[in-house]
Amino acid sequence: MVLRIRFFLLSLVTLAAVAGCYTTPVRHLTADVSLLKIGTSTAEDVLIFLGSPDQKKDLGAGEEQWLYKDKKMTMVEKAPLVGKYLGAPEYNQVVVTLINDIVSDVVYSSADQDEMGWSDDFSWQDEKSD
Repeated sequence: MVLRIRFFLLSLVTLAAVAGCYTTPVRHLTADVSLLKIGTSTAEDVLIFLGSPDQKKDLGAGEEQWLYKDKKMTMVEKAPLVGKYLGAPEYNQVVVTLINDIVSDVVYSSADQDEMGWSDDFSWQDEKSD
């Protein structure tokens, strides 16, 4: 009986350890965007290096933009209840413009959550327009 309990507990610990190793795929926009070459890289290259875009926008005449977004948080920022008070997540964004499936422009931007609230910092926003 004791042997069965030990086997069950060992199985449970092994299962928990294996489940803890699972992680979702991580984008590395900062590094991966540098692999794209304007005028040379194709839409297929973009899919290989960055994956499927979060949004696509058709601009017409064979031109489209692909948007990639990424939110990075430290372990402290992920902490339940207190994490939002201990830091600000970093938001990365890449806009890839394709013309006839060839990369014509790549724009990378990065900001933290505090920078994104700049629009609420001006006194004129308190005034209500009639």
